Amino acid sequence: MEALSLKNRYELKELELNALLEVTQAINSNVPEESLYKIFTFTLRSNLNLKKLALYVLDDQWECKANFGTKEKFTGVKLPDCFMQVREVCSLKKFEETRFSEFDIVLPVAHKNTTLALVFLGDEHADNYFEHAEGLKFIQALSNIIIVAIENKKLVRKQLQQEAFRKELEIASDVQQFLFPEKLPQTDRLKVEASYLPHDMIGGDYYDYIPINKNQFLLCVADVSGKGIPAALMMSNFQASLRTLLRQTPNLRDIVEALNYQVLENTKGEKFITFFGAIYDISLKTMVYVNAGHNPPFLLDRKNGLRMLEEGSTVLGAMHPLPFINEGFVTDIDDFLLFCYTDGLTETINEQGSEFGIDRLHQYFADPAVNIKGLNEIHQDIIVSLDAFKGRNGYHDDITMLSCRVG
Repeated sequence: MEALSLKNRYELKELELNALLEVTQAINSNVPEESLYKIFTFTLRSNLNLKKLALYVLDDQWECKANFGTKEKFTGVKLPDCFMQVREVCSLKKFEETRFSEFDIVLPVAHKNTTLALVFLGDEHADNYFEHAEGLKFIQALSNIIIVAIENKKLVRKQLQQEAFRKELEIASDVQQFLFPEKLPQTDRLKVEASYLPHDMIGGDYYDYIPINKNQFLLCVADVSGKGIPAALMMSNFQASLRTLLRQTPNLRDIVEALNYQVLENTKGEKFITFFGAIYDISLKTMVYVNAGHNPPFLLDRKNGLRMLEEGSTVLGAMHPLPFINEGFVTDIDDFLLFCYTDGLTETINEQGSEFGIDRLHQYFADPAVNIKGLNEIHQDIIVSLDAFKGRNGYHDDITMLSCRVG
């Protein structure tokens, strides 16, 4: 093959420089990816007179982004597995059994040891542009500039999406904080303490203290199946429903039945909520409670000792109507400690794969020393014990503790 004349080489270099200038200007102008592919195609087809091309780019999977001059359209044609290992320019004679045999060579575009694109080139004429070493280098350079620029666009887009998602998480986290009572009572007669340890920014646990009148208040703790923003939004709706229902009636059984219906309507049975709610009457010295599939709280009564509050129903949101619902009723109780929690506490796993379990909690509250401890101290004891138990394992769920002492 005869060498290109000096004039032809000069004209070719001028075309290449103009092409590079156009591509650079387009990239600096932040044109869409589709426009960059069009500039790439026009440069090789019109300016450099290439006859055949198919450009495959790796997104989530390999896709043909540009194609011209071929007998069949390659857009939508899956890239054969045999090409995914191509790491250097090679002849298509090695792949004669594929439909890509009408091309002459395949040129990989790599960045940091990762193949981002494959350029298939072909020409019926012997003096085609890409058979010249300098021409092939230019195609490689142009392809690399275009593909890396598009890859950078993808990274920027992902960063923007991640930032938007982070802001959504912050907003959802702020919304969740509004679910919890701003202040809990700390009087000589009544003390309430809460500890909330979210596994992530957004959790699915909920606790509340709601005064009903001068003699009654409600304590509750709940846990929604699932995590993240959907769980937080679901729990936000649950809290609003609970507070609305409590203004309408103090009947805990009716409230739980209504909550069950609303959860099922909102989630269509795809999620459920475990719930424990108790209404205490200071003047009557009585406690009415319903445990809807939740971890049984501990009630430590100076007169009657330690018991677990299990009466109630099944989880909320699984079926309507509830198959059964029983109210627990405790009388003559005016000096007690109530400890509620979510399953993130008892289901914490240690390095040997064992759960913290309910027995350790039972043993702790059975110790008479608990009677003289403050609520905050009790929570800290349990957290320290939990940390020592799990060892190097992380927490895999939200942990909520809610304690109430009367007397």
